[in-house]
Amino acid sequence: MTDIAQAIALHPADNVVICIAPVEAGMRVAFDGEEVIAASSIGIGHKLARRDLACGDKVLRHGIPIGTMVSPAARGEHVHRHNLRSDYIPSHERDVLRGGDTK
Repeated sequence: MTDIAQAIALHPADNVVICIAPVEAGMRVAFDGEEVIAASSIGIGHKLARRDLACGDKVLRHGIPIGTMVSPAARGEHVHRHNLRSDYIPSHERDVLRGGDTK
């Protein structure tokens, strides 16, 4: 695709950007004078790796760590619950709200 979807970096130190428009796989995503190619479709409000992230890396949003990568994500890949563990207290996890395990 040649369309450009927009994203925003909330802080210069952030290693993820937030999609402010729907993104399809292969779409160019522009932010702060940079572009990345989306590896998959990503919804509005979801995170996209601004740079390669390794397992164990802290994910920064607003310049603050919000979680830890549990599997790597290359630049342009979706960063979400499948590869990111929240660093917030367990009560913020959906599984706790449903009475499930928080692993």
